[in-house]
Amino acid sequence: MKVFFDTNVLVSAFTTRGLCADLLRLVLAEHEVQTGAVNLTELRRVLRQCFRAPAAAVDAAVQVLRQSTIIPKPKEPSDLPVEDPDDAWVLASAIAGQADILVTGDRDLLAIAPTAPLRLSDPRGLWTLRRPSR
Repeated sequence: MKVFFDTNVLVSAFTTRGLCADLLRLVLAEHEVQTGAVNLTELRRVLRQCFRAPAAAVDAAVQVLRQSTIIPKPKEPSDLPVEDPDDAWVLASAIAGQADILVTGDRDLLAIAPTAPLRLSDPRGLWTLRRPSR
């Protein structure tokens, strides 16, 4: 399965212990991880500015992701109705990568799930899908 991670999930995975970190490890081990070049740019910015992460830590996080599939910035943003213009680029990247699922914590993106051309899920939804309760 091709799993496209939005920046907010990646930030959580690299800055905290918990669901997003566990989910990233699981997908790295069992599936194809994808993210976009636009997401990597935002990830670098957020880790540096918001979390004051050292450059070496930021570079290490990006290097982990560079071993996966990085979707180049599409020529155009998605035309789906999203409030944040950056979200249109994330959607376009996931679509361009032919992702099976886009994992995001962004409520605006999750709100358009019924009309999106790919599955959208929050991290808990993908965790449940991959690790159903017994």
